[in-house]
Amino acid sequence: MTTIKSLDEQTQLELEAAAFRTLVAHLQERTDVQNIDMMNLAGFCRNCLSKYYVAAAAERDLTLDYEDARERVYGMPYSQWKDQFQTEATPEQKAAYKATHG
Repeated sequence: MTTIKSLDEQTQLELEAAAFRTLVAHLQERTDVQNIDMMNLAGFCRNCLSKYYVAAAAERDLTLDYEDARERVYGMPYSQWKDQFQTEATPEQKAAYKATHG
């Protein structure tokens, strides 16, 4: 294995893309993790990743619909994911969200 001290731009791009794909795959597998928990702990969630995806497309003068981006991140239409996996936020989760996100 080669130790990397610096990366050329293409290699960095490829590694970042692979890391993103791994994160998305992990989140698709961890349907037990609710978005509100992610927001409370990390300050971002699956919907945020979808918005980042749309913004990255726009930076390249590409139009990517938010719902299409969410389907890429969730691995299915958001409405389906919500019906199958989203639970009602507890009062504690809501309070934690309000405390950190005003």
